[in-house]
Amino acid sequence: MNRLVIAEKPSVGKAIAAVLGAHGREDGCFIGNGYIVSWCFGHLAELAAADTYDEKYGKWRCEDLPILPQPWRYSISEDKRRQFDLLREFMRSDEVSEVINACDAGREGELIFRTVYALSGCTKPMKRLWISSMEDEAIREGFENLRPGSEYDALYEAALCRSRADWLVGINATRLFSVLYHRTLNVGRVVSPTLALIVQREAEIKAFTPVPFYTVDLTANGFEAASERFSEKASAEGLQKVCKGASATVTGVERKEKTEKAPALYDLTTLQRDANRLLGYTAQQTLDYLQALYEKKLCTYPRTDSRFLTDDMQDKVSELAAIAAEIAGKAMGEVHAGQVCNSKKVSDHHAIVPTMTAGSADLSALPAGERAVLELIAQQVLCAVGSPHIYAETAVTLDCGGAAFTAKGKTVLSVGWKACLEQEQADKPLPDLAEGMSFPVESAAVKEGKTTPPKRYTEDTLLSAMETAGAKDMPEDAERKGLGTPATRAAVLEKLVSTGFVERKKAKKAVSLVPSGPGAALITVLPEQLQSPLLTAEWESRLKEIERGELAADAFMADISGMVRELVTTYTPVQGAETLFPSGRPVVGRCPRCGGDVTESKAGFFCESNACRFGLWKDNKYLSAKKITLTKRMASALLKDRRTFISGIYSEKTGKTYDAFLTLRDDGARTSFGIEFQ
Repeated sequence: MNRLVIAEKPSVGKAIAAVLGAHGREDGCFIGNGYIVSWCFGHLAELAAADTYDEKYGKWRCEDLPILPQPWRYSISEDKRRQFDLLREFMRSDEVSEVINACDAGREGELIFRTVYALSGCTKPMKRLWISSMEDEAIREGFENLRPGSEYDALYEAALCRSRADWLVGINATRLFSVLYHRTLNVGRVVSPTLALIVQREAEIKAFTPVPFYTVDLTANGFEAASERFSEKASAEGLQKVCKGASATVTGVERKEKTEKAPALYDLTTLQRDANRLLGYTAQQTLDYLQALYEKKLCTYPRTDSRFLTDDMQDKVSELAAIAAEIAGKAMGEVHAGQVCNSKKVSDHHAIVPTMTAGSADLSALPAGERAVLELIAQQVLCAVGSPHIYAETAVTLDCGGAAFTAKGKTVLSVGWKACLEQEQADKPLPDLAEGMSFPVESAAVKEGKTTPPKRYTEDTLLSAMETAGAKDMPEDAERKGLGTPATRAAVLEKLVSTGFVERKKAKKAVSLVPSGPGAALITVLPEQLQSPLLTAEWESRLKEIERGELAADAFMADISGMVRELVTTYTPVQGAETLFPSGRPVVGRCPRCGGDVTESKAGFFCESNACRFGLWKDNKYLSAKKITLTKRMASALLKDRRTFISGIYSEKTGKTYDAFLTLRDDGARTSFGIEFQ
């Protein structure tokens, strides 16, 4: 008898097989030492398309909404069918005693495995491999401590709810808005509020009016001090004249010693942010590099939202720091292991760190992107275990000409954890000053400035905004806040770009995210519910409750179905929205109902006005029966003269053809065709 191990990817399956001693390579698997090790290719089975439930869903029509599948169906693409059939055969085989889920240790990994397990009709005992590293030792320990699959039933329920709820909102909302506004408008519970953040920021920038201001800058005793801001240049110039040749007197000196604690280790989002800011990588690129490093056993599990290690790892922190120093090519300072270990702050996986294997690996053979990301992770380890950064900040107040001037200086007392960073330009320290000291003004100058608009989002700042979006409106004890999860945010950004709703624009060194015209238009017509971060933040919080067994999956899905049903039955199109979504298509004629433009699309000829439902469908049953193909010329004549002459019309009764006029009748609610003879 064999134990069947199912990994998420072939590369992971190969690594596991090597550790287990399953060295016999066969088609789609490794066999040996009492194990069969096989794999999925990500999601082998996906939720089926809408038209698999009913042929009528092949066309997008408002009257067919909402689409609420019951029971749910799945489909398997042809390129994955062979592997699915192989896994099903193994799962049903009398030669297999139990099945081990070795897919990625997270919500999606659980869903990938369980979907195949359920569709195969498998009832064999199920175990779960839960590891945070692909190192050989971690895999061995994982197999020595396999957990019952039933421990993860609630995690699977949450994953299933997430998948189905996203399908319901995506399919129904996308069809609704696409049909109403005559163009494909992808809508989703995370994609749409993320787009709303970008659109709102762009609106703030466009609405911003810069306001000029003026300050007087003094130079005295070798340092500079600045006055308060003036709205009028004349006021600043008046103070400048008074200060020239005058003396400045110290009226106050305040010195504070400040401490900056070492930062926490990386979770996925903070690493993606730093990689974007420092290396220019997109969130998706960083995730791809991380996944590759993970599969090469050089870093721990990527899709984590934890920034700490577990308490039992404390003894290994010094060794980890030594490996990190070698990878980053930097000196290792004092190691404070306790400050990076906190089991209470670790969820499914601990923070991202290099593996012990990375210390002996040939990193020069890595692609540049992977190596740069691994060095960044190593540097963060050195920072996180380092001593506090301590500095003294001095604030001085001066009086000159009856006006107050201020100056600030900074003196580093202990570099601490910042020793392993590229040192930024520090504030110039001030000379020793005391209250009552007075000295001549060396120069006084008026400087002009302007208030600046908010900055466009980069992937760094948008990931931060996604992480905290809606947090202030969520309950304090909500475990999940913000838009999406660390594992999904990169894909959300890529989808916004690929669908044409957001563009990446490079300015100087930064790449900004800018909404396109259609992207801004979509947010204009979406109801608040679909563009608010509260919807997805609430979903994530409730999915966590399902994971903990505190909320029934059926109750969650009932609420989602109710929300979708209400959306498609109560939403009314925004008046005049056709100006937001110009089709750019040539005008065929005038609409007989509202006088608007009628243009051609793939399915027929339709009025551009969203409030008008007039259309001439190319696959009209009346025309099809008479073998008439509605052309642009025919549609134009019908709209202008209400009739057009056609030769070779097929007679359903006689099977012969004849010539006649095709006529158009429209009563304001319904359109019909007729035949008139000369």
